[in-house]
Amino acid sequence: MIELHDLRYAWPRAGRDCLAIDALQVSAGETLFLHGPSGCGKSTLLSLLAGVLVPRAGTVSLAGRSWSSMSGAARDAFRADHVGYLFQQFNLLPWLNVTDNVLLGCRFSASRAARATQRSGSPAAQARSLLERVGLDSSLFHRDARELSVGQQQRVAAARALIGAPEVVIADEPTSALDAVLRDGFMDVLLGECRAAGSTLVFVSHDERLARRFDRAASLPELNQALREAAA
Repeated sequence: MIELHDLRYAWPRAGRDCLAIDALQVSAGETLFLHGPSGCGKSTLLSLLAGVLVPRAGTVSLAGRSWSSMSGAARDAFRADHVGYLFQQFNLLPWLNVTDNVLLGCRFSASRAARATQRSGSPAAQARSLLERVGLDSSLFHRDARELSVGQQQRVAAARALIGAPEVVIADEPTSALDAVLRDGFMDVLLGECRAAGSTLVFVSHDERLARRFDRAASLPELNQALREAAA
């Protein structure tokens, strides 16, 4: 589902690559736990896997399509159809209510709206179901996102990423604002929804205790040749 070959990426004016990864593959339906210290490039790599960024050299492909071969508009459309992205900063629209934030994933993608309808009868019904499953009280469903706590916003962002059963779910530190009980319940829902839909999951976290719940774990510092060269 995800293939990466000879990836090289440098931020503009940085002067040197921050990511240099020769190969990474994630199979359809696989769950991958990616870990490493702050600043090692985890969020940058996720942005490359999702086509938010494109590499300086090498290829990153999703479902057989290279992100670099598409225009910016085509990448946006392809991402909307195939990727559910749980951003570290959530990226909720503060003036929209909880339900409308979750439904954005379907409003940008007819294929995800169709899958949500097939699974739950309508996108709105799946939005409500997912919000309940991630532990958000129904009294909050029509409250603006800006009125929620950080932990509540995080759960709304998770429901938005999962709606419409995307082929790939990318999660950037999704449990950082949750206590142990909520974290465990959240992981049950996230992994359960991905497995039920056959979604590939790439999950970044500092909490290596979560790694045992995944099919495979990988250390970004071990994958990243640029970090090894900088440390040498």
